[in-house]
Amino acid sequence: MTRLIVGITGASGAVYGVRLLERARALGVHTHLVATPAGLLNVHHELGLDRQALEALADEAHSPGAVGACIASGSYATDAMVVAPCTMKTLAAVAHGMGDNLLTRAADVTLKERRRLVLMVRETPFNLAHLRNMTAVTEMGGIVFPPLPAFYHRPQSIAELVDETVERVLQVAGIGQATPREWRGL
Repeated sequence: MTRLIVGITGASGAVYGVRLLERARALGVHTHLVATPAGLLNVHHELGLDRQALEALADEAHSPGAVGACIASGSYATDAMVVAPCTMKTLAAVAHGMGDNLLTRAADVTLKERRRLVLMVRETPFNLAHLRNMTAVTEMGGIVFPPLPAFYHRPQSIAELVDETVERVLQVAGIGQATPREWRGL
């Protein structure tokens, strides 16, 4: 069984995390959700979902304070972790190994176990601290994946933009069932 950890933090773009959970369920991927308090606020503000509705999209939901949860240990095998969206605070915590809550601990475990970690960072413009933290995470084996939309497929809606980005993230995370649209050339 494929296991995916999904983190949702307080950056704008909660739709990416929610759509990721929906798509993972459709693909038969077992999901573990960790949403920070600010992430829950954003999910409610941007999408109108409460905690219960969000947690219902995951197979298992964990509180950020539950540092004894299964995903806090490398002995619990997962395939990948995606933080969608990822705040600069979370990026900094991961870059500096600060596993001070379950989300950042799970990210640290993902890196130490050499599993795929994808951070959908949401901030612009970047300052030097942001860039250095992205470099540090990349040097540790993580993947920094700002959700920048592709327009060459001529999307007709925001939902199409989100879906295509989510498919690409799933592919980058190593979920073999993902189906991003391929560029076929001109």
